[in-house]
Amino acid sequence: MESLGKLFGSQSRVKILRLFFLNPVDVFDVSAVATKSKVRESDARHELALLKSAGVISEKTFTKKIGSKSKRISGYQLKGTYPLLAALKNLIVSDTPLDRNEVARRIRDTGKIKFLATSGVFLGEPEARLDILIVGDELKKRSIESVLRSIEAEIGKELTYGALETDDFLYRLGAYDKFVRDVLDFKHDTIIDRIGVE
Repeated sequence: MESLGKLFGSQSRVKILRLFFLNPVDVFDVSAVATKSKVRESDARHELALLKSAGVISEKTFTKKIGSKSKRISGYQLKGTYPLLAALKNLIVSDTPLDRNEVARRIRDTGKIKFLATSGVFLGEPEARLDILIVGDELKKRSIESVLRSIEAEIGKELTYGALETDDFLYRLGAYDKFVRDVLDFKHDTIIDRIGVE
């Protein structure tokens, strides 16, 4: 993603574009864009204004639930009629922001990792049940969620994941559990396997 950031003049712009390309029907307000892309709100506001003036996104009014009330607010959505949409999407989305070694490095400190596999968005299979499966001992749920939120900001898509203790995983594996089989029986990339699953 770094090279694209240089090409486009801003890492924030690339992250925001990925967010819109991978969530084409969603409408996001400025704070949601900043949060999901992990950029400062002032940067998000600047980039959104630029992308709107370029015709890539359009402004929409939508209803957002704030506390117990619903409020009409202004947000942004990918403009499906933008003439260079397909070419720009291919450029932005095909550049995988994290390679498998980087995913492993980030997950490594979330517990004693015994098995790690990616699927779904990492392999261009958005319909897959899971994007990442983490198996280990003494897993730190908060750390896992924190790491995954930072990866989501770079990828531009909310991740679906499973985190299982080793004993639970091995039991499910032996029982041909659908949750586990949905990862292992379909396209996936095993990054760490210290228990001889494959």
